Amino acid sequence: MTDKKIQHSLNDLIEIARDGSEFYAEAAGKVESAELATLFRRMGEHKREIVTGLSADVAATGGDPADHGTIVGSVRQTYAKARAALGDTNYAYVAELEELEDRLLDAFKDTLEDSDTPAAARAAAQKYLPRVTECHDIMRNRKIAMKNAG
Repeated sequence: MTDKKIQHSLNDLIEIARDGSEFYAEAAGKVESAELATLFRRMGEHKREIVTGLSADVAATGGDPADHGTIVGSVRQTYAKARAALGDTNYAYVAELEELEDRLLDAFKDTLEDSDTPAAARAAAQKYLPRVTECHDIMRNRKIAMKNAG
């Protein structure tokens, strides 16, 4: 049963990180700023690394890694596209990607703080938490700077 719990915990993280990877890739092609496009591609790569690493952890337990994102992620992407079409494209994507970073960071923290999370899943989440926190802070700071400048 523990392997199933590990797989479930990590697959939840994989799905949200996959949302991020896909959303960053899409946003990189939509923003007007070359600097933001480069940042988004880099952030998307970080999410792909997390997906790859956690997928290997799930596979090591004999499970099937999640191969899709979440419904919430799809809805947020659609919302971001509509918001960008109606206003400042750069800010709209930064704001929505910052929300995605909040969601991913919260999911990692929940995994680490949940007493039912198996030790192996907690260790896997802990391994990626510094990168998740760093990406979150980058997008939060970018959103604040853009809001204050605009």
